[in-house]
Amino acid sequence: MSGSILFELRSALSKLNIPIETGAFKDPPPDEYLVLTPITDDLDVFTDNLPDYEVSEVRISLFTKSNYIQRKNQITELLLKSDFTITGRWYVEYEQGTGYHHYTIDAAKNYKF
Repeated sequence: MSGSILFELRSALSKLNIPIETGAFKDPPPDEYLVLTPITDDLDVFTDNLPDYEVSEVRISLFTKSNYIQRKNQITELLLKSDFTITGRWYVEYEQGTGYHHYTIDAAKNYKF
């Protein structure tokens, strides 16, 4: 297999200058950050009963105390320009206790197996 969705996402999203963690944000969180959570690594595309591609999907969780709509649009544009497929986007909640807007975008990419 060639490629790593986590590596490619980190590389693409680093252009936004937002701190990024995988799984959970370990340090005291800043006012805005991203968390990448792997969702699936499927072998969906077959020829002759053998997989040709691995389809990897990651959930990108945006936590921000400011305008989530502007960031959502920036992330969406960046993902599409970087050849990711967006499989879902939704507003999760406003977290009363922390003051964060939580928005998620699921992104997928095919890798030759």
